[in-house]
Amino acid sequence: MIYLGIIEDQPTIREALTGYLCAQPEFSCVLSAASVEEFLAAVPTMNNRPTLILSDIGLPGLSGIEGLVPLRQLLPTAEVVMLSVYSDAQRVFDSLRAGAVGYLEKDTPLPVIKENLLQVAAGGSPMSPGIARHVIRYFQPAPRLALEPLTAREQDIVRGIEDGLSYQRIADRLFLSIDTVRSHIRQVYRKLQVNSKAELLARGYRR
Repeated sequence: MIYLGIIEDQPTIREALTGYLCAQPEFSCVLSAASVEEFLAAVPTMNNRPTLILSDIGLPGLSGIEGLVPLRQLLPTAEVVMLSVYSDAQRVFDSLRAGAVGYLEKDTPLPVIKENLLQVAAGGSPMSPGIARHVIRYFQPAPRLALEPLTAREQDIVRGIEDGLSYQRIADRLFLSIDTVRSHIRQVYRKLQVNSKAELLARGYRR
């Protein structure tokens, strides 16, 4: 038997979750609350404490993410799954770092929520497909545009930078004004998609 706790501030959603999940033979719904604070206050008086918690993020008082720390402190063996309308990668990572083991979108069908909760009880870490896609995209490197070739003069400027010369010494070497050197450097940065001398040196353009 899985002792289930639910934290959801919207009564209609909370009633739908408890009504469906509590009717499933695998679950015993031992606590349903509208906030983290209400949930935490009720736990100490319980005989059967939750072993699995389904929590919203957008809650009054402590958010679902902020509530993960006190929940984990009070119920260290309980697993927490987030249920949220938010699907951005940052909230997912914040939840996982704070101790959540799964993250589901709020429009997930109730039978699928049940399946995912059973996965958690079996040691899994479920995510809605849309959430997983956001996470994968987060880790994929952004495509880089093809680099625009440098002119011969711009290549001379880069060589001066790689040789450790100041802008004034580059200007003296190439018989240019320092303003002209600066103008060339701006074009070099734009073409090589860098923002500083350090990035340019790290790129190792001459190599």
